Amino acid sequence: MKNRFSSIRYSYIISHFNGLFLTTVTILAILLSIYVLISPEWLTSNSIYLFIILYGLVAFFVSVYVGFRSSGDLKQRMDYLSVLITQFANGNYQSRIYFNEGDELSRIGNELNELGEKLQNQVKSLQRLADEKAELAKSAHKSAVIEERQRIARDLHDAVSQQLFALTMMSEASIKQLDINPELAKEQMMEVAYAALQAQTEMRALLLHLRPVHLSGDPLPKGIQKLVDELSQKSQIDFQLVINDNLKLSEATEEHVFRIIQESLSNILRHANATVVKIDISLRGNELFMHIADNGKGFDLEHDHAKKTSYGLKTMKERSEELGGTFTIRSNIDEGTYIDIRIPC
Repeated sequence: MKNRFSSIRYSYIISHFNGLFLTTVTILAILLSIYVLISPEWLTSNSIYLFIILYGLVAFFVSVYVGFRSSGDLKQRMDYLSVLITQFANGNYQSRIYFNEGDELSRIGNELNELGEKLQNQVKSLQRLADEKAELAKSAHKSAVIEERQRIARDLHDAVSQQLFALTMMSEASIKQLDINPELAKEQMMEVAYAALQAQTEMRALLLHLRPVHLSGDPLPKGIQKLVDELSQKSQIDFQLVINDNLKLSEATEEHVFRIIQESLSNILRHANATVVKIDISLRGNELFMHIADNGKGFDLEHDHAKKTSYGLKTMKERSEELGGTFTIRSNIDEGTYIDIRIPC
């Protein structure tokens, strides 16, 4: 209620009431002065009081009516400005507003239009830089392949090779215990099976990075569908993909989006222990919306600094921002992880 009475419309009415009060006091002072100093026959105390009362009543209703009518246009224009600012905050920089009055609000509207045009040009510049970067990436493809191979080799040495070594040691130990202590041998074989599953998952994630950096001529929906189908055949995860088959973006944007999906699936395979993964990619107005969710073990976003600054999440965030987009992640322990990405188109 307090906010309602502090609006522009009620401020206008209150200003009219202030004017009414000052006008009434002034007229009353003038009439009383004439009555005291001159005392004309036509001016009596009753006529003064009657005039002031009638004037006050009529002026009260006139003030309310004029206040509502005169503030209506201003309120409407302020609402237009508020909506335009909200559109800019949501990334819709193509919105514009036009006033013909030529006053201060018209000047503010024109300045906001110029701001929207500058923001739109900045987004276009970011996307143009992304296109140029994609061309440079193609020209440096050989060096990128070498670097990626070196990174995969390091990951293989640090993760898979150590897991395979552990498998070998546990297998030899379980064989020795098979005749002596069958129960212990059974427990060790269960550990071997679990370690083998972890190594298999790690290997799938590494092989996922060995896929081509580019879509190899396939449109984005087809490329992502192939990726999901391949992982569905090789893992027990239920992938739920929602993407429009007619989705068309610039070449650089498609490659960035493909790599973001690829990186997110790699993280899920390695760390999430998820059974269901949902991927939703769609155009909403003038922006591309991507939602990636899993029902895995999640992590503490506030305190797990290593996870929050991991290479995979950092890469996805950087790719989103290169396209002028926003990257948001939500996660809690045992509640899965949710990633939302919005990219202006």
